[in-house]
Amino acid sequence: MAKAMTKSQIVDHLSRKTKTTKKFSEQFLNELVSLAHREARNSFSIPGLGKLVVVDRKERMGRNPATGETILIPAKRVLKFRIAKAAKDAILPKK
Repeated sequence: MAKAMTKSQIVDHLSRKTKTTKKFSEQFLNELVSLAHREARNSFSIPGLGKLVVVDRKERMGRNPATGETILIPAKRVLKFRIAKAAKDAILPKK
């Protein structure tokens, strides 16, 4: 299995593909991430890739794996990333 790209590799790739400087590409990437952080509460979408959404989880029963004791897991808010259909179709081959 191949390793994931590092941030510097992503910046290098973007700068080559867009024929811009690495500094500009890094600023763009940093601003995109910053924008996603700020807007995630309202859901943040990157067309063709996916959407960041905040989801409210209900409380539920769980089990302590060490003791086997049943415990109540409280309700909480979590951040999820929903993959776009276009991304899923491009990455996973159809059967």
